[in-house]
Amino acid sequence: MLRTFVAAITLGLAAPALAGEGHEWRPVDEATGQIRDMEGLEQLARDFPDSGTVRLRMLQPLLAAGEVEKVMRVLEWLYERGYVFSDVAQEQIPRLLEGVDPGRIAERLRGEAEVIEASEVVATAPAEAGLVEDVTPLANGEGVVVTSVSEKSLYGPGPVGNWIALTLPKANDLSGLATDADHRVGWVALENIDGSKDVRALFTGLMGLTGNLDSTIYIEAPDGATVSEHMAADGKLFAGDPQGGGVYTATADDEELQTLVSSGTFRSPQGLATSEDNTKLFVSDYRYGIAIIDLETRDVSRLASDIPVILDGVDGLWRYGSKLIAVQNGTSPMRISAFELSEDGTRVISHRVLEQAHSEWTELLSGSIDSDALIYVGNGQWDRYIEGELKEGMEALPTQIRRLPLASPAQ
Repeated sequence: MLRTFVAAITLGLAAPALAGEGHEWRPVDEATGQIRDMEGLEQLARDFPDSGTVRLRMLQPLLAAGEVEKVMRVLEWLYERGYVFSDVAQEQIPRLLEGVDPGRIAERLRGEAEVIEASEVVATAPAEAGLVEDVTPLANGEGVVVTSVSEKSLYGPGPVGNWIALTLPKANDLSGLATDADHRVGWVALENIDGSKDVRALFTGLMGLTGNLDSTIYIEAPDGATVSEHMAADGKLFAGDPQGGGVYTATADDEELQTLVSSGTFRSPQGLATSEDNTKLFVSDYRYGIAIIDLETRDVSRLASDIPVILDGVDGLWRYGSKLIAVQNGTSPMRISAFELSEDGTRVISHRVLEQAHSEWTELLSGSIDSDALIYVGNGQWDRYIEGELKEGMEALPTQIRRLPLASPAQ
């Protein structure tokens, strides 16, 4: 049964697409997040003109400096891109802008998010699966398989409609799922990403599942690297380090991941998506936006936009035709967006919110493109865990796996 289960998870993700030369990417690291002076923040906003996080960081120092009109411009920037402040912030902001016409402030604060509910639940992982991080459909079309960070296991459908666990040899926390180009190997990213106090040495890197546990492939991560998001394309593997900031690559024949872009270029690379011709790699940096790596030269540029959008806060990223599909769980409201790319893949030329502020969401997490739909985790449980254990008074919940159609209404 285990061999059948392992073989079944080697299903395909749609390959992601388009690329080209964008604007220059400013290298970022931990120190970039400590910039507090207005001159530094304003330069950061020029360098990352589509980052909502950077704009939000500007508000407090602008208020402290009495730069009311600049505050109003930041609020207008956020409003235009659909940002919604919390109820507490919406009460505080007018008080902090004492003397400003309340009507002017109200025009720049969205009262509530537009609710867009377009997905359906297609599976529910049981509570015993714990902290589920990623999901992908089974190759035979009979269900899905998920990764569990807390249980260090894969979970998928059993023989009688139940869920069963598969614990992999030497497995650390399981996060990302992907397949190689010919769909024969399923890849899982493993690393201690939850801060748990492991008492034994566990494998860190990418593990390739061939359908036979005896022929499992191990590709180690470099010392100190944390790989939790990865994908496969054109026979190559790519992995991002959301803690250290590096991006790595390998083939199935390698024993260790090789550095593609070193740390200090990105702060927290999350989603990865290749261009249609596999010459470029799109990388979502969680706080700053989306970058483009030229896979031949390794030059890094910034995905620009012709329209007002927020391009940061992206956890999962995929290519679907000429669009990038992004799970944005780091903005308010949480949303799933489709960014239409220019012909050369360097700019966003249009934007559509596919789903937003769903009443059953908690935290959106990653997933997979399955034909014309995104399969994703709808109620992540990171808020219920600390250092790999449930917080006091908390219990694990069943995890909703949702299916979101991607085709536009006109298609």
